Amino acid sequence: MVQKQQAAAGPVTEPKKRRRVGFSPADTGVEANECIKIYLVSSKEEVDSPDISSVKPVDLNDFFDGDGKIYGYQGLKINVWINSISLHSYADITYQSTTNGDKGITDLKSALQNIFAETIVDNKDEFLQSFSTQKDFIRNMVSNGEVIHSGATDGSSNNAQVVPSDLQVIRMEIGSPNAGLLYSRLVPLVLLFVDGSNPIDVTDPDWHLYLLIQKKEEKEDPLYQIVGFTAIYKFYRYPDRLRMRLSQILVLPSFQGKGLGSYLMKVVNNVAITENVYDLTVEEPSEKFQHIRTCIDINRLRSFDPIKPDIDSAVQTLTKGKLSKKAQIPRFTPPLNAIEKVRESLKINKKQFLKCWEILIYLALDPIDKYMEDYTSVITNHVRTDILGKDLEAPKKQVVDVPSSFEPEASFVVFKSVNGEEANTNVQVDENKLDQEQQLKQLVEERIREIKLVAEKVSKICPEVKV
Repeated sequence: MVQKQQAAAGPVTEPKKRRRVGFSPADTGVEANECIKIYLVSSKEEVDSPDISSVKPVDLNDFFDGDGKIYGYQGLKINVWINSISLHSYADITYQSTTNGDKGITDLKSALQNIFAETIVDNKDEFLQSFSTQKDFIRNMVSNGEVIHSGATDGSSNNAQVVPSDLQVIRMEIGSPNAGLLYSRLVPLVLLFVDGSNPIDVTDPDWHLYLLIQKKEEKEDPLYQIVGFTAIYKFYRYPDRLRMRLSQILVLPSFQGKGLGSYLMKVVNNVAITENVYDLTVEEPSEKFQHIRTCIDINRLRSFDPIKPDIDSAVQTLTKGKLSKKAQIPRFTPPLNAIEKVRESLKINKKQFLKCWEILIYLALDPIDKYMEDYTSVITNHVRTDILGKDLEAPKKQVVDVPSSFEPEASFVVFKSVNGEEANTNVQVDENKLDQEQQLKQLVEERIREIKLVAEKVSKICPEVKV
């Protein structure tokens, strides 16, 4: 029996599935400070060694556009090794994966080249070879330089630690052979470790490099290594003098805390005196450097006899009575002839001397606790004057409109105010006066803190020196 073959059933149509749309998590990026570490090494054995600690640069976020973050990488780690002998660098970059999100993928090579320029080496083996192939780089670069100081300081050092005898300071004019090339390799160190600094103009012959070099004796030729350096600009002052402006100064992190920055600064001071420049200034000094500079200058001033009578006179005036209760507080600034003597003999500029003057008075007050209230009043007066940019005590002319029916726009009186106060009948009361007074108080407290820190340090270093 033949069974009837049923027609084949048509294909079964399955219900359409809804497409699931997924959203990848937003790329929040990673801060450059969190994923980049900088290492200074002097031999290939130190590269990747767990015994070598990273050094702390300035804010690395500043080198990355926008918010200072790196985007598109997961698990990113960047170890940058800097050869302190040849000043070459190598970046070891590792990451787990990349994601091209809404912020894209940061071009790490371009970003690092903005810092390290031509000093960065792509191949690690080439970088390791630079320790041997480039070991004479510094020695060759400074061969035409002028050695202006060698060995330890002269015994009058204000540092607790004596500078080793294998150090020398070499001066090079930026336009001299090799100086420009050498500085171009120093630029990454300037960017990384000198806050807010920019490279100098290597085409300007008035720039000079002062290089602090460590000279290590080896079997063959001595090995030269840069320990620190400073860049100084000489510029004209009418009618026939030159001034020196210190623009950059750096002691490499591995050599910091040994008094070498003070040593280099003292050598520069001696150059300013020997060459009889008008004075020595510093361009936007950092808080740390200003502290070191002031400690050095205070000890120079404490042994400078011509100003001792002026300090004694200021101290006698301050200790006579309750200055804080007086309506008019003397300025307690040094006389003009003292300012001139200090500038001419020690090359300390006026602005720096005025800062030191406050500390010299503080050191001469004995006991300091007894006179601290009056001394604080003096400092408050100085800070207020600094803020306003004028002497509060100096009488000044005031113009006050006087209502009149006769030519109103031409009716006024001119008079001299007392103590710098504006005696205007239409005085506007500043709504933020309380805030300003509070800010003034904070600035005074900060200034007093700085004064005490310097005084404490110089008293420990040279306690026998009396003003």
